Amino acid sequence: MMNNRLNVSIAGVELQNPVITASGTFNSGREYSRFIDLNRLGAITVKGVSHEPWAGNPSPRTAETYGGMLNAVGLQNSGAAAFIRDDLPFMRKYSAKIIVNICGKTMEEYIAVARDFKGVDIDLIELNVSCPNVKEGGMAFGTDPTHTKAVTQAVKLHSTAPVIVKLSPNVTNIAEIAKAAEAGGADAISLINTLQGMAIDIHRRKPVLGFKFGGLSGPAIKPVALRMVYQVAQAVQIPIIGMGGIATGEDAIEFIMAGATAVAVGTANFANPLATMEILDGIEEFMDKYNVQHISEIRGCV
Repeated sequence: MMNNRLNVSIAGVELQNPVITASGTFNSGREYSRFIDLNRLGAITVKGVSHEPWAGNPSPRTAETYGGMLNAVGLQNSGAAAFIRDDLPFMRKYSAKIIVNICGKTMEEYIAVARDFKGVDIDLIELNVSCPNVKEGGMAFGTDPTHTKAVTQAVKLHSTAPVIVKLSPNVTNIAEIAKAAEAGGADAISLINTLQGMAIDIHRRKPVLGFKFGGLSGPAIKPVALRMVYQVAQAVQIPIIGMGGIATGEDAIEFIMAGATAVAVGTANFANPLATMEILDGIEEFMDKYNVQHISEIRGCV
């Protein structure tokens, strides 16, 4: 049953609470359903889905680091058709809303995967603009405002679901990119994606990751993520999903106070499969302690 104190709206889609899973860490939720009640989540964001299957990067693909982890999985996935056939029926058994993260390496690939989900029973699309634009020398779509706006417009044209644009933090001016996404028709913004990082095995004298570089996530990036969410909240009028190192209810409250409508939990799930439930309980405990009647009362309060 929806708790009226916690319900939030993302582009007209009503979530029973602001706790969402982050792309790449939860997939359909099948594995986590042994530990938590998926019906309690506001939404589940699945790992990146492309039009055709992607093989991903060479191994090793992950490495632990201080306060988090590096990953260079390379968005390995079985493609949109397989997701719709194999995962979507399972997810529709639960009340949590479904957010499908889509990815591509060219404008044509983004359009193709958006078309794959046209009319499909999902709630929201999350557009991953951190993918390398192979036609522009590998620069990510989300590092240039012009490309961000263009890919957002293209996906919006071919999507029947509202579109969230997930921003890369590997930019000089995050607010400028967010405004470009909004100008392109984005219905919401999510941030941050991982920060670029590296680890070296000093005994082998080689990079730890097979791809050399990887995305840094976890508590180590939380201050950066929080700063960027705050900046974007000042720059756009559309809802924001904040993420980056959220591991406790207090972390989630910080992001909401910075201006996020909802929060996404990623790396914490790997260390603690109960993380989303503990974060949800922690939000309610905070609201009880400070007599907050509805979560919207503290949104953007700083």
